[in-house]
Amino acid sequence: MLQPPDILTIAGSDSGGGAGIQADLKTIMALGGYGMSVICALTAQNGLGVTGIEAPSPEFVALQLTTVLEGFDVAAAKTGMLYSVEIMAAIAPILGRRSFPLVVDPVSVSQSGSRLLREDAIEALKRLIIPGCDLLTPNRPEAEMLTGMAISSTRDAFDAAAKLVGMGAGAVLVKGGHMQGGVMVTDCLYLDGQEIELSQARIDTANNHGTGCTLSAAIACELGKGMPMEVAVKRAQKYINAALRKSYNPGRGCGPVNHAAEIFTV
Repeated sequence: MLQPPDILTIAGSDSGGGAGIQADLKTIMALGGYGMSVICALTAQNGLGVTGIEAPSPEFVALQLTTVLEGFDVAAAKTGMLYSVEIMAAIAPILGRRSFPLVVDPVSVSQSGSRLLREDAIEALKRLIIPGCDLLTPNRPEAEMLTGMAISSTRDAFDAAAKLVGMGAGAVLVKGGHMQGGVMVTDCLYLDGQEIELSQARIDTANNHGTGCTLSAAIACELGKGMPMEVAVKRAQKYINAALRKSYNPGRGCGPVNHAAEIFTV
């Protein structure tokens, strides 16, 4: 049997299980990877919202990261909720020495509208984490936050992506799920100066908790298998589309995507 690639998620914990570290590990397992985690924040969370956040010390976050890297041959990694300037400052030098692809999901607000990134950490994200990453995966609000641009069209999304590449990202995927209307959702991949439109059918579901986490984890897993960037993104898109089609609600409020969609049907 081929050994699964070691895939690392550096993010926050979702006690409700639909997003964050929990979603990432489910995704990595479903796609044939071995998942490891560095926890940057604990959230008290369910489908109705986030009721509290506690973060470990930046030193302990860095210790988690160095310990994982010393014990495993990481094939790819992703970041999600990094929460604070101090945590970013602690892990950025370590990530800067990596030899594996890194996907950065610039998580700032939860699906329920709760802030997951401190206001003063936005500039640190741009200065410490985005430069040198292999792929940045913002949704429309996150791309607007990072660039200061208004985005209402595919043209705007590619212009924002080019600006983010100018900030140091290797490639940018501006996700189209927050765009209004239409039967299709178009993600805009800016890769090696090319503008690539990747469209899929819009899924009509209220159970979309953890979509961004899941997509970025899926891309990291495919990169860890050795897939080229565009192929990794397309395969991850296919996975998240299936997970949305078979999404369900295990509790109250917004339910999660179905991370096991291609394994069994709930």
